[in-house]
Amino acid sequence: MKDVLREVLDKIPNYNSFKTFRELEDSTDLLVREYKDVVRVESIGRSRCGEEIRALIIGNGRLKALWFGAPHPNEPVGTLVLDYLSEKLASDDELRRFFDYTWIIVKVADIDGLKMNEGWFKGPFTITHYSMNYYRPAGNVQIEWSFPIRYKRYSFENPVPETRALMNIIERYRPDMIYSLHNAGFGGVYYYISEEAPLLYPIFQLYPKSLGLPLSLGEPEVPWAVELSQAVYKMVSLKDYYDFIERQGMDPLQVIRHGGSSFDYAQQYNQDVVELVTEVPYYYDPRIEDVRDAEENISRREAILEALEWQSKIYDFIREVWRDVKKIFSNRDVCSESGRLIESIDYFVETVPKSIEAEKRWANTDPSLSRRAKISEVFDNRYVTRFYTALSLGMLRRLLNIEAEKISGLKPYLEKVEDVHQKILSYLESNRDYKVIEIRKLVQTQLAAGLYTALYIQTRRR
Repeated sequence: MKDVLREVLDKIPNYNSFKTFRELEDSTDLLVREYKDVVRVESIGRSRCGEEIRALIIGNGRLKALWFGAPHPNEPVGTLVLDYLSEKLASDDELRRFFDYTWIIVKVADIDGLKMNEGWFKGPFTITHYSMNYYRPAGNVQIEWSFPIRYKRYSFENPVPETRALMNIIERYRPDMIYSLHNAGFGGVYYYISEEAPLLYPIFQLYPKSLGLPLSLGEPEVPWAVELSQAVYKMVSLKDYYDFIERQGMDPLQVIRHGGSSFDYAQQYNQDVVELVTEVPYYYDPRIEDVRDAEENISRREAILEALEWQSKIYDFIREVWRDVKKIFSNRDVCSESGRLIESIDYFVETVPKSIEAEKRWANTDPSLSRRAKISEVFDNRYVTRFYTALSLGMLRRLLNIEAEKISGLKPYLEKVEDVHQKILSYLESNRDYKVIEIRKLVQTQLAAGLYTALYIQTRRR
Protein backbone atom coordinates (compact mmCIF):
# COMPACT_ATOMS: atom_id res chain seq x y z
CA MET A 1 0.00 0.00 0.00
CA LYS A 2 2.64 2.50 1.10
CA ASP A 3 4.77 1.98 -2.01
CA VAL A 4 1.86 2.42 -4.44
CA LEU A 5 0.75 5.70 -2.91
CA ARG A 6 4.26 6.98 -2.31
CA GLU A 7 5.15 6.37 -5.95
CA VAL A 8 2.10 8.31 -7.13
CA LEU A 9 2.87 11.23 -4.81
CA ASP A 10 6.60 11.29 -5.54
CA LYS A 11 6.04 11.53 -9.31
CA ILE A 12 3.98 14.71 -9.17
CA PRO A 13 5.67 17.23 -11.51
CA ASN A 14 7.40 20.42 -10.37
CA TYR A 15 4.69 22.82 -11.49
CA ASN A 16 5.71 26.44 -11.93
CA SER A 17 2.24 27.71 -12.83
CA PHE A 18 -1.42 26.73 -13.03
CA LYS A 19 -3.04 25.48 -16.21
CA THR A 20 -5.65 27.50 -18.03
CA PHE A 21 -9.00 25.97 -18.86
CA ARG A 22 -7.93 25.45 -22.45
CA GLU A 23 -4.74 23.70 -21.38
CA LEU A 24 -6.73 21.40 -19.11
CA GLU A 25 -9.15 20.61 -21.93
CA ASP A 26 -6.28 19.82 -24.31
CA SER A 27 -4.86 17.48 -21.69
CA THR A 28 -8.23 15.72 -21.40
CA ASP A 29 -8.50 15.29 -25.17
CA LEU A 30 -5.00 13.81 -25.32
CA LEU A 31 -5.75 11.42 -22.45
CA VAL A 32 -8.92 10.15 -24.11
CA ARG A 33 -7.08 9.57 -27.38
CA GLU A 34 -4.18 7.72 -25.76
CA TYR A 35 -6.25 5.58 -23.38
CA LYS A 36 -9.56 5.20 -25.21
CA ASP A 37 -10.00 1.66 -23.86
CA VAL A 38 -9.68 2.86 -20.25
CA VAL A 39 -11.04 6.40 -20.21
CA ARG A 40 -14.30 7.78 -21.44
CA VAL A 41 -15.51 11.34 -21.35
CA GLU A 42 -19.09 12.43 -20.71
CA SER A 43 -20.66 15.79 -21.40
CA ILE A 44 -22.57 16.54 -18.20
CA GLY A 45 -23.86 20.07 -18.86
CA ARG A 46 -22.96 23.59 -19.83
CA SER A 47 -21.83 26.59 -17.85
CA ARG A 48 -23.87 29.75 -17.51
CA CYS A 49 -21.94 31.14 -20.48
CA GLY A 50 -22.24 28.02 -22.63
CA GLU A 51 -18.96 26.14 -22.03
CA GLU A 52 -19.26 22.36 -22.11
CA ILE A 53 -18.64 20.72 -18.73
CA ARG A 54 -17.04 17.31 -19.07
CA ALA A 55 -16.42 14.41 -16.73
CA LEU A 56 -13.77 11.73 -17.13
CA ILE A 57 -14.90 8.24 -16.16
CA ILE A 58 -11.99 5.94 -15.30
CA GLY A 59 -12.14 2.40 -13.94
CA ASN A 60 -15.10 0.19 -13.13
CA GLY A 61 -14.73 -0.44 -9.42
CA ARG A 62 -17.44 -1.26 -6.95
CA LEU A 63 -17.23 2.11 -5.19
CA LYS A 64 -17.86 5.48 -6.81
CA ALA A 65 -15.66 8.52 -6.23
CA LEU A 66 -16.63 11.97 -7.49
CA TRP A 67 -13.72 14.41 -7.45
CA PHE A 68 -14.25 17.90 -8.84
CA GLY A 69 -11.90 20.86 -9.17
CA ALA A 70 -12.41 24.63 -9.01
CA PRO A 71 -15.70 24.62 -7.07
CA HIS A 72 -14.52 28.17 -6.39
CA PRO A 73 -12.71 29.48 -9.45
CA ASN A 74 -9.92 31.26 -7.57
CA GLU A 75 -8.91 27.82 -6.22
CA PRO A 76 -7.12 25.99 -9.07
CA VAL A 77 -4.84 23.66 -7.08
CA GLY A 78 -7.35 20.85 -7.46
CA THR A 79 -7.38 21.16 -11.24
CA LEU A 80 -3.72 20.11 -11.26
CA VAL A 81 -4.48 17.29 -8.80
CA LEU A 82 -7.14 15.96 -11.17
CA ASP A 83 -5.09 16.53 -14.31
CA TYR A 84 -2.26 14.49 -12.82
CA LEU A 85 -4.43 11.82 -11.17
CA SER A 86 -6.48 11.15 -14.30
CA GLU A 87 -3.29 10.48 -16.28
CA LYS A 88 -1.93 8.17 -13.55
CA LEU A 89 -5.17 6.21 -13.30
CA ALA A 90 -5.39 5.83 -17.07
CA SER A 91 -1.78 4.71 -17.51
CA ASP A 92 -1.26 2.59 -14.39
CA ASP A 93 -3.16 -0.70 -14.30
CA GLU A 94 -1.82 -1.49 -10.83
CA LEU A 95 -3.13 1.78 -9.40
CA ARG A 96 -6.60 1.17 -10.84
CA ARG A 97 -6.65 -2.35 -9.39
CA PHE A 98 -5.42 -1.07 -6.04
CA PHE A 99 -8.42 1.22 -5.72
CA ASP A 100 -11.77 -0.53 -6.13
CA TYR A 101 -13.36 2.60 -7.56
CA THR A 102 -15.09 4.02 -10.55
CA TRP A 103 -13.59 7.52 -10.72
CA ILE A 104 -15.77 10.41 -11.90
CA ILE A 105 -13.42 13.36 -12.41
CA VAL A 106 -14.59 16.88 -13.28
CA LYS A 107 -11.42 18.91 -13.68
CA VAL A 108 -13.16 22.28 -13.67
CA ALA A 109 -16.58 22.81 -12.14
CA ASP A 110 -16.64 26.61 -12.60
CA ILE A 111 -15.23 27.12 -16.09
CA ASP A 112 -16.40 30.71 -16.61
CA GLY A 113 -15.03 31.77 -13.24
CA LEU A 114 -11.73 29.96 -13.76
CA LYS A 115 -11.15 31.93 -16.94
CA MET A 116 -11.72 35.14 -14.93
CA ASN A 117 -8.77 34.16 -12.71
CA GLU A 118 -6.30 33.15 -15.40
CA GLY A 119 -4.58 36.54 -15.19
CA TRP A 120 -2.60 35.37 -12.16
CA PHE A 121 -2.13 31.67 -13.11
CA LYS A 122 1.32 32.14 -14.66
CA GLY A 123 2.67 34.39 -11.90
CA PRO A 124 4.30 36.29 -10.40
CA PHE A 125 2.81 34.70 -7.29
CA THR A 126 2.76 37.76 -5.11
CA ILE A 127 -0.15 38.84 -2.95
CA THR A 128 -0.43 42.01 -5.01
CA HIS A 129 -0.62 40.23 -8.37
CA TYR A 130 -3.11 37.70 -7.02
CA SER A 131 -5.32 40.41 -5.55
CA MET A 132 -5.30 42.47 -8.76
CA ASN A 133 -6.46 39.51 -10.88
CA TYR A 134 -8.73 37.73 -8.40
CA TYR A 135 -12.37 36.88 -9.03
CA ARG A 136 -14.90 34.99 -6.92
CA PRO A 137 -18.58 34.66 -7.80
CA ALA A 138 -21.45 35.98 -5.73
CA GLY A 139 -22.35 33.52 -2.97
CA ASN A 140 -25.72 32.54 -4.41
CA VAL A 141 -24.17 31.53 -7.75
CA GLN A 142 -21.13 29.72 -6.37
CA ILE A 143 -21.24 26.12 -7.54
CA GLU A 144 -20.51 24.61 -4.14
CA TRP A 145 -23.14 26.77 -2.45
CA SER A 146 -26.11 26.68 -4.81
CA PHE A 147 -27.35 23.11 -4.34
CA PRO A 148 -31.08 22.93 -3.56
CA ILE A 149 -31.82 22.65 0.16
CA ARG A 150 -34.66 23.03 2.61
CA TYR A 151 -34.10 23.50 6.30
CA LYS A 152 -36.56 24.75 8.90
CA ARG A 153 -38.04 27.94 7.38
CA TYR A 154 -35.38 28.33 4.67
CA SER A 155 -35.33 26.95 1.15
CA PHE A 156 -33.11 27.47 -1.88
CA GLU A 157 -34.23 26.08 -5.21
CA ASN A 158 -32.17 27.94 -7.79
CA PRO A 159 -29.01 25.99 -8.66
CA VAL A 160 -26.77 27.41 -11.36
CA PRO A 161 -26.25 25.23 -14.48
CA GLU A 162 -22.85 24.05 -13.27
CA THR A 163 -24.39 22.86 -10.01
CA ARG A 164 -27.11 21.07 -11.98
CA ALA A 165 -24.38 19.22 -13.86
CA LEU A 166 -22.92 17.96 -10.56
CA MET A 167 -26.42 17.15 -9.28
CA ASN A 168 -26.99 14.91 -12.31
CA ILE A 169 -23.72 13.07 -11.63
CA ILE A 170 -24.61 12.62 -7.96
CA GLU A 171 -28.10 11.35 -8.80
CA ARG A 172 -26.77 8.90 -11.39
CA TYR A 173 -23.69 7.53 -9.61
CA ARG A 174 -24.65 7.98 -5.93
CA PRO A 175 -20.99 8.42 -4.94
CA ASP A 176 -19.45 6.80 -1.89
CA MET A 177 -16.82 9.54 -1.78
CA ILE A 178 -16.88 13.18 -2.83
CA TYR A 179 -13.74 15.29 -2.92
CA SER A 180 -14.53 18.95 -3.46
CA LEU A 181 -11.14 20.41 -4.27
CA HIS A 182 -11.10 23.78 -2.59
CA ASN A 183 -8.02 25.61 -1.48
CA ALA A 184 -7.33 28.53 0.82
CA GLY A 185 -5.38 31.74 0.15
CA PHE A 186 -3.25 32.69 3.14
CA GLY A 187 -2.58 30.71 6.31
CA GLY A 188 -1.95 27.01 6.80
CA VAL A 189 -3.35 23.61 5.85
CA TYR A 190 -6.69 22.48 7.29
CA TYR A 191 -9.40 19.96 6.47
CA TYR A 192 -13.13 19.32 6.53
CA ILE A 193 -14.50 15.79 6.61
CA SER A 194 -18.12 14.71 6.87
CA GLU A 195 -17.65 12.00 9.48
CA GLU A 196 -15.32 11.36 12.38
CA ALA A 197 -12.32 9.41 11.07
CA PRO A 198 -9.58 9.33 13.74
CA LEU A 199 -7.41 6.98 11.64
CA LEU A 200 -6.99 9.74 9.04
CA TYR A 201 -6.15 12.65 11.33
CA PRO A 202 -2.46 11.78 11.83
CA ILE A 203 -2.03 11.55 8.04
CA PHE A 204 -3.77 14.88 7.54
CA GLN A 205 -1.55 16.50 10.15
CA LEU A 206 1.81 14.85 9.49
CA TYR A 207 1.90 14.73 5.70
CA PRO A 208 1.98 18.52 5.14
CA LYS A 209 4.52 18.83 7.96
CA SER A 210 6.76 16.35 6.09
CA LEU A 211 6.73 18.87 3.21
CA GLY A 212 7.49 21.81 5.49
CA LEU A 213 3.94 23.21 5.40
CA PRO A 214 2.26 24.54 8.56
CA LEU A 215 -1.17 23.59 9.80
CA SER A 216 -3.70 26.36 10.22
CA LEU A 217 -3.96 26.74 13.99
CA GLY A 218 -5.44 30.22 14.11
CA GLU A 219 -9.16 30.89 13.91
CA PRO A 220 -11.43 28.36 12.20
CA GLU A 221 -12.76 29.59 8.86
CA VAL A 222 -16.22 30.06 10.39
CA PRO A 223 -17.12 30.26 14.09
CA TRP A 224 -19.67 27.44 13.81
CA ALA A 225 -17.09 24.90 12.62
CA VAL A 226 -16.67 21.89 14.93
CA GLU A 227 -13.05 20.85 15.48
CA LEU A 228 -12.48 17.08 15.33
CA SER A 229 -8.72 17.24 15.76
CA GLN A 230 -5.96 19.78 15.26
CA ALA A 231 -6.72 21.58 11.93
CA VAL A 232 -9.47 19.03 11.12
CA TYR A 233 -13.11 20.11 11.19
CA LYS A 234 -16.48 18.49 10.68
CA MET A 235 -17.86 19.36 7.24
CA VAL A 236 -19.82 22.59 7.55
CA SER A 237 -23.35 22.87 6.23
CA LEU A 238 -25.90 25.56 5.52
CA LYS A 239 -27.87 23.98 8.36
CA ASP A 240 -25.03 24.80 10.77
CA TYR A 241 -24.96 28.38 9.52
CA TYR A 242 -28.73 28.70 9.94
CA ASP A 243 -28.53 27.44 13.54
CA PHE A 244 -25.60 29.75 14.30
CA ILE A 245 -27.53 32.81 13.07
CA GLU A 246 -30.56 31.71 15.09
CA ARG A 247 -28.44 31.37 18.24
CA GLN A 248 -27.35 35.00 17.86
CA GLY A 249 -30.98 36.12 18.12
CA MET A 250 -31.23 36.99 14.42
CA ASP A 251 -33.57 35.76 11.69
CA PRO A 252 -31.64 33.44 9.32
CA LEU A 253 -33.99 34.40 6.48
CA GLN A 254 -32.64 37.95 6.73
CA VAL A 255 -29.03 36.77 6.48
CA ILE A 256 -28.71 33.69 4.26
CA ARG A 257 -28.96 34.02 0.49
CA HIS A 258 -27.16 30.95 -0.85
CA GLY A 259 -27.91 27.23 -1.19
CA GLY A 260 -26.49 24.02 0.22
CA SER A 261 -23.26 22.18 -0.50
CA SER A 262 -22.53 19.06 -2.53
CA PHE A 263 -22.52 17.08 0.72
CA ASP A 264 -25.93 18.47 1.72
CA TYR A 265 -27.28 17.25 -1.60
CA ALA A 266 -25.44 13.92 -1.90
CA GLN A 267 -26.79 12.58 1.40
CA GLN A 268 -30.20 12.26 -0.23
CA TYR A 269 -28.79 9.58 -2.56
CA ASN A 270 -26.25 7.85 -0.33
CA GLN A 271 -26.46 8.39 3.41
CA ASP A 272 -23.01 6.84 3.85
CA VAL A 273 -21.25 9.23 1.47
CA VAL A 274 -18.02 10.67 2.85
CA GLU A 275 -16.95 14.10 1.67
CA LEU A 276 -13.51 15.64 2.11
CA VAL A 277 -12.15 19.16 1.63
CA THR A 278 -8.43 19.89 1.94
CA GLU A 279 -7.66 23.59 2.22
CA VAL A 280 -4.08 24.39 1.18
CA PRO A 281 -2.89 28.03 0.98
CA TYR A 282 -0.77 29.81 -1.61
CA TYR A 283 0.99 31.82 1.10
CA TYR A 284 1.95 30.96 4.65
CA ASP A 285 3.64 32.43 7.67
CA PRO A 286 5.08 30.34 10.55
CA ARG A 287 2.98 32.32 13.02
CA ILE A 288 -0.16 30.54 11.78
CA GLU A 289 0.80 27.44 13.79
CA ASP A 290 2.42 29.12 16.80
CA VAL A 291 0.14 28.23 19.70
CA ARG A 292 2.12 30.00 22.41
CA ASP A 293 0.35 32.82 24.22
CA ALA A 294 0.58 36.13 22.39
CA GLU A 295 3.22 38.48 23.79
CA GLU A 296 0.71 41.33 24.01
CA ASN A 297 -1.98 40.97 26.62
CA ILE A 298 -4.97 40.47 24.32
CA SER A 299 -7.87 38.06 24.67
CA ARG A 300 -9.13 35.96 21.81
CA ARG A 301 -12.37 37.97 22.00
CA GLU A 302 -10.49 41.24 21.56
CA ALA A 303 -8.53 39.85 18.61
CA ILE A 304 -11.71 38.63 16.87
CA LEU A 305 -13.54 41.90 17.48
CA GLU A 306 -10.55 43.81 16.12
CA ALA A 307 -10.78 41.73 12.92
CA LEU A 308 -14.53 42.27 12.66
CA GLU A 309 -14.08 46.02 13.09
CA TRP A 310 -11.55 45.98 10.27
CA GLN A 311 -13.98 44.06 8.05
CA SER A 312 -16.73 46.56 8.90
CA LYS A 313 -14.45 49.47 8.03
CA ILE A 314 -13.59 48.03 4.60
CA TYR A 315 -17.21 47.04 3.99
CA ASP A 316 -18.37 50.60 4.75
CA PHE A 317 -15.80 51.98 2.32
CA ILE A 318 -16.86 49.60 -0.47
CA ARG A 319 -20.55 50.29 0.19
CA GLU A 320 -20.05 54.05 -0.03
CA VAL A 321 -18.16 53.81 -3.30
CA TRP A 322 -20.65 51.31 -4.68
CA ARG A 323 -23.61 53.52 -3.79
CA ASP A 324 -22.17 56.24 -6.02
CA VAL A 325 -20.92 54.19 -8.96
CA LYS A 326 -23.43 51.35 -9.25
CA LYS A 327 -26.02 53.44 -11.08
CA ILE A 328 -23.43 54.40 -13.70
CA PHE A 329 -22.89 50.84 -14.91
CA SER A 330 -25.06 49.59 -17.72
CA ASN A 331 -23.24 46.31 -18.41
CA ARG A 332 -25.07 43.52 -16.58
CA ASP A 333 -24.11 40.66 -18.89
CA VAL A 334 -22.78 37.96 -16.55
CA CYS A 335 -20.73 36.55 -19.41
CA SER A 336 -18.65 39.72 -19.53
CA GLU A 337 -15.82 40.53 -17.14
CA SER A 338 -17.55 43.65 -15.84
CA GLY A 339 -20.92 41.93 -15.51
CA ARG A 340 -19.41 39.17 -13.39
CA LEU A 341 -17.67 41.64 -11.10
CA ILE A 342 -20.83 43.75 -10.73
CA GLU A 343 -22.78 40.64 -9.70
CA SER A 344 -20.18 39.73 -7.05
CA ILE A 345 -19.86 43.22 -5.58
CA ASP A 346 -23.65 43.63 -5.48
CA TYR A 347 -23.94 40.41 -3.48
CA PHE A 348 -21.09 41.42 -1.17
CA VAL A 349 -22.71 44.77 -0.36
CA GLU A 350 -26.09 43.13 0.26
CA THR A 351 -25.01 40.23 2.48
CA VAL A 352 -21.87 41.16 4.43
CA PRO A 353 -23.28 43.53 7.12
CA LYS A 354 -25.71 41.03 8.63
CA SER A 355 -23.06 38.32 8.59
CA ILE A 356 -20.64 40.60 10.45
CA GLU A 357 -23.37 41.52 12.92
CA ALA A 358 -24.02 37.85 13.73
CA GLU A 359 -20.31 37.22 14.31
CA LYS A 360 -20.01 40.30 16.54
CA ARG A 361 -22.89 39.05 18.68
CA TRP A 362 -21.15 35.69 18.98
CA ALA A 363 -17.77 37.26 19.79
CA ASN A 364 -19.26 39.46 22.50
CA THR A 365 -21.11 36.65 24.28
CA ASP A 366 -19.17 33.37 23.87
CA PRO A 367 -17.44 32.71 27.23
CA SER A 368 -14.75 30.53 25.61
CA LEU A 369 -13.27 33.64 23.96
CA SER A 370 -12.20 35.28 27.21
CA ARG A 371 -8.87 33.43 27.42
CA ARG A 372 -5.61 34.95 26.25
CA ALA A 373 -5.12 34.80 22.49
CA LYS A 374 -2.47 32.60 20.91
CA ILE A 375 0.12 34.00 18.52
CA SER A 376 -1.60 32.08 15.70
CA GLU A 377 -4.97 33.62 16.53
CA VAL A 378 -3.63 37.18 16.65
CA PHE A 379 -1.84 36.61 13.34
CA ASP A 380 -4.99 35.17 11.75
CA ASN A 381 -7.20 38.02 12.93
CA ARG A 382 -4.70 40.70 11.95
CA TYR A 383 -2.99 39.54 8.77
CA VAL A 384 -5.24 36.91 7.24
CA THR A 385 -8.30 39.14 7.68
CA ARG A 386 -6.55 41.96 5.83
CA PHE A 387 -5.55 39.57 3.07
CA TYR A 388 -9.17 38.59 2.40
CA THR A 389 -10.48 42.16 2.55
CA ALA A 390 -7.79 43.05 -0.02
CA LEU A 391 -9.36 40.51 -2.37
CA SER A 392 -12.79 42.14 -2.13
CA LEU A 393 -11.24 45.54 -2.78
CA GLY A 394 -9.25 44.04 -5.64
CA MET A 395 -12.44 43.07 -7.46
CA LEU A 396 -13.84 46.58 -7.09
CA ARG A 397 -10.55 48.06 -8.29
CA ARG A 398 -10.51 45.68 -11.25
CA LEU A 399 -14.04 46.67 -12.24
CA LEU A 400 -13.38 50.40 -11.95
CA ASN A 401 -10.16 50.04 -13.89
CA ILE A 402 -12.03 48.39 -16.79
CA GLU A 403 -14.94 50.80 -16.80
CA ALA A 404 -12.97 54.03 -16.23
CA GLU A 405 -11.60 53.65 -19.74
CA LYS A 406 -15.14 53.90 -21.11
CA ILE A 407 -17.14 55.94 -18.59
CA SER A 408 -16.21 59.46 -17.61
CA GLY A 409 -16.49 60.33 -13.94
CA LEU A 410 -15.15 57.03 -12.60
CA LYS A 411 -11.51 58.07 -12.36
CA PRO A 412 -11.78 59.74 -8.91
CA TYR A 413 -13.46 56.63 -7.49
CA LEU A 414 -10.79 54.42 -9.01
CA GLU A 415 -8.06 56.54 -7.44
CA LYS A 416 -9.77 56.40 -4.05
CA VAL A 417 -10.09 52.58 -4.20
CA GLU A 418 -6.54 52.21 -5.47
CA ASP A 419 -5.25 54.20 -2.51
CA VAL A 420 -7.00 52.09 0.14
CA HIS A 421 -6.24 48.84 -1.66
CA GLN A 422 -2.58 49.70 -2.10
CA LYS A 423 -2.18 50.55 1.59
CA ILE A 424 -3.46 47.11 2.58
CA LEU A 425 -1.23 45.41 0.02
CA SER A 426 1.80 47.36 1.25
CA TYR A 427 0.99 46.29 4.81
CA LEU A 428 0.82 42.65 3.74
CA GLU A 429 3.85 42.76 1.44
CA SER A 430 5.93 44.38 4.20
CA ASN A 431 5.22 41.33 6.35
CA ARG A 432 8.39 39.65 5.16
CA ASP A 433 7.76 36.42 7.04
CA TYR A 434 5.22 35.21 4.50
CA LYS A 435 6.33 32.68 1.92
CA VAL A 436 4.91 31.47 -1.37
CA ILE A 437 4.36 27.70 -1.27
CA GLU A 438 5.61 25.53 -4.11
CA ILE A 439 2.65 24.41 -6.21
CA ARG A 440 3.93 20.84 -6.20
CA LYS A 441 3.61 20.68 -2.40
CA LEU A 442 0.03 21.94 -2.58
CA VAL A 443 -0.83 19.25 -5.12
CA GLN A 444 0.93 16.58 -3.07
CA THR A 445 -0.95 17.54 0.10
CA GLN A 446 -4.36 17.52 -1.58
CA LEU A 447 -3.74 14.29 -3.46
CA ALA A 448 -2.33 12.48 -0.40
CA ALA A 449 -5.37 13.40 1.69
CA GLY A 450 -7.74 12.32 -1.07
CA LEU A 451 -6.10 8.98 -1.81
CA TYR A 452 -5.74 8.00 1.85
CA THR A 453 -9.37 8.92 2.44
CA ALA A 454 -10.42 6.84 -0.59
CA LEU A 455 -8.45 3.92 0.82
CA TYR A 456 -10.01 4.43 4.26
CA ILE A 457 -13.51 4.29 2.75
CA GLN A 458 -12.62 1.26 0.63
CA THR A 459 -11.31 -0.63 3.67
CA ARG A 460 -14.42 0.13 5.70
CA ARG A 461 -16.83 -0.86 2.91
CA ARG A 462 -15.45 -4.34 2.25
